[in-house]
Amino acid sequence: FKMKITQLTDKIWKFSGDSNIYFLNFNTKILIDAGNAIDKLSYKKEISKVINLDKIKMIIFTHLHYDHIGNVDLFKNAKFYASKEAIEDYNKNPFGTILNSEILEEFSQIKLCPVTDFEGLKIISTPGHSRGSISIWYEKEKILFTGDTVFDNCYGRIDLPTSVPEKMDKSIEKLNNYKHEILAPGHDY
Repeated sequence: FKMKITQLTDKIWKFSGDSNIYFLNFNTKILIDAGNAIDKLSYKKEISKVINLDKIKMIIFTHLHYDHIGNVDLFKNAKFYASKEAIEDYNKNPFGTILNSEILEEFSQIKLCPVTDFEGLKIISTPGHSRGSISIWYEKEKILFTGDTVFDNCYGRIDLPTSVPEKMDKSIEKLNNYKHEILAPGHDY
């Protein structure tokens, strides 16, 4: 399959593979999520057309499932960020958080830092799909990055080891308060 690149704004690109990676060309070069490892070569080739991979300084994970963290090894100079809850779940139950033993091996080499609001990005706690799921609001361009909480026509699964089904409705309600012009979900379904 061919990876699709979409320029959402003059500073934000979307790379659509099995899951989506977003590149934010801000003062700090940021990625939201790192995609599924099955698309590693495509991501490497396509992201390199927009930015040198070594210039990516920050990767913010919307959650820590394998299909969103699978290419951390491509970004040698990046620091990695996730919610405090996602980091706690990962430390308690690495496999139950990531759901893939090969990715877990690679991922265990990196250091995770707790994410906070940064460069105009507001971090929103949206537990449901996983306890540590976050969405990210970029007020300036009215873009809502939702990870696997909300997609165009549906919501994320809530039957996984770190899911908290009882919190999903409240998270969706919370996101409905953000009047986005662009919805930027973790997958295109």
